[in-house]
Amino acid sequence: MAEATRVEVVEQVTTELVDAFARLIPQLSRSSPPPDEAALEELVASSACTLFVARAGDGTIVGSLTLVVFPIPTATRAWIEDVVVDDAARGAGIGAALTSAALDRARELGAKTVDLTSRPSREAANHLYQRLGFEARETNVYRFDLAQ
Repeated sequence: MAEATRVEVVEQVTTELVDAFARLIPQLSRSSPPPDEAALEELVASSACTLFVARAGDGTIVGSLTLVVFPIPTATRAWIEDVVVDDAARGAGIGAALTSAALDRARELGAKTVDLTSRPSREAANHLYQRLGFEARETNVYRFDLAQ
């Protein structure tokens, strides 16, 4: 990670944040529109979610990650979702910094495990997660689309 890059928890939704998500989310997903101000407000206000952003040395938001922590009968668990680093900033350790910050927060909140998924085509991301200590699980991931 570039020395001037910093990771922070989002505590307030600003126009800058909305604009950053308008730029970043299309780099993550072609099928999901960027969140608007109201959606970001809901996310930031959620007690289950922590939204992290990475800022370049000039203060520009160049990445984000969402950590969800939740209790279930067997333990407190955590899930990392929607990790995205701006195309122009990739390879500078920003994904690692975001993920490490999320792991630290999950520990602080008492999570027993942290899970995430990453498409096989995202080779650099998969190598990053393995380098950070994530292990592939012998499981099937299923999704039921409630929007249909």
